[in-house]
Amino acid sequence: MAKKIRIADLPEFDITEHLDSEAAIAEYLTIVLEENDPALLAAALGDAARARGMSEIAAKSGLTREALYKALRPNAQPRFDTVRRVCAALGVSLEFKPIHG
Repeated sequence: MAKKIRIADLPEFDITEHLDSEAAIAEYLTIVLEENDPALLAAALGDAARARGMSEIAAKSGLTREALYKALRPNAQPRFDTVRRVCAALGVSLEFKPIHG
């Protein structure tokens, strides 16, 4: 009989441990962006900002840490300017592609 694994015994997954480069951050945010869920995108940007260091992203974006935490929490609806500034601070950009073709 196979040994049962309890969920409580599994290690907690932390995506920030895997967001160690601009390429990884860009790939993660692209996947999230394709879900068309603004709240999920805000949370993913928060994940990426925490991976880089919220203080560093705050300084590079010109926003306060408190404003970042508020704007990038799950279910937040950050302004486009905030998203753009955070993306620039992370070293990534938004890209558009045709829906068809």
